[in-house]
Amino acid sequence: MKIRTLVREWGSSLGVILPREIVREENLRVGDEVVVEVLKRPSIEILFGLVKSKESAQEIKEELRKGW
Repeated sequence: MKIRTLVREWGSSLGVILPREIVREENLRVGDEVVVEVLKRPSIEILFGLVKSKESAQEIKEELRKGW
């Protein structure tokens, strides 16, 4: 199962919050071990610098947002 969430500051560490729907669906409890795959999303600014296309910037941005 894939989810998209933000990294947040938690004291001197960073953490993520699992949405309630995922917790219920997976029947997660405090102390359960989970596997997290970390894939940092590249910034749109970086992607625009790499893309050579005849499409407008708006069309490219809309296409990129479809997968996120």
